[in-house]
Amino acid sequence: MRLVVWAVLVVLAGCGRGVPENARVVVAGDSVMAWNRSAGGAVADELSRLLAEPVGDVSLPYAKVTGTSALPGLDIRRQVAGLSARWVVLNGGANDLGVGCDCTDCGDVLARLISDDGRSGAIPALVAGLRARGSRVLWADYYTAPVYAGTACTRPYDRLQARLERLAAATPGMELVDMGAVLPSSDETLFSRDRTHPSPAGSARIAAQIAERLRAVDPALR
Repeated sequence: MRLVVWAVLVVLAGCGRGVPENARVVVAGDSVMAWNRSAGGAVADELSRLLAEPVGDVSLPYAKVTGTSALPGLDIRRQVAGLSARWVVLNGGANDLGVGCDCTDCGDVLARLISDDGRSGAIPALVAGLRARGSRVLWADYYTAPVYAGTACTRPYDRLQARLERLAAATPGMELVDMGAVLPSSDETLFSRDRTHPSPAGSARIAAQIAERLRAVDPALR
C-alpha cells in the first residue's frame, strides 16, 4: 500500500503545469488551486484566460506549508523557492491543519503556521522571502467547504484568517482575498462531488476574484 501511495504522489509531483518563461503571475499552493487542472479549468488556467497572458502553476494536491517531503512540490515553501515573478498567488495551511490536529486542538499547528499577531511562523517567513526577491504576494484565504459547514472544523480556519489579515495589513506588497466571499458553502454547484474542492465553476469564481484584485492594485495587469 505504501508503494502505491508513493507512486501516486510521484505522479502528482509531475503534474504541475510549470512556469512559462515570460509569466508575470504564478500560482502556488495546494489542491484548491490545482483542482480541475486535468480538464484545463484550474485556477491558473482560468486566471490566464482572464488576464490574457501566461500564468505559471506549481500548485499540487497534498501540499503543506510546514513539514518536509521528499517531493519538493508537496512543500509550498519549496514550490516558490526559485520564483521571482511579479506576482505569486498562493494559499496553504489546510493540509497542515488536517494532519496536525482534530479541529478542536489546533493551537500548536496554527502557531507554527502563523503567530497570533501575524508576525512570525512559516507563512510570514514564506511571504517575506518572496517579497525579498521582489515578488508581490496575493494570498487566497480558504472558503468554508459544505462538508465542514456548521462544524467545529471551521474554527481553526477563522483563526487562520484573522492572523492572515494582520500579516497582510503589516506587509507592503501583500494582498489578501477571502475565497469564502465568492464560494458560499450553501451553493453546492460551486463544489466538486467531494463537497470540499471547487467545481470548475468554483475555480472560475476564485480566478475571477483574484484577477479583479490584481487589476485593481497593479496597473500593469489591466
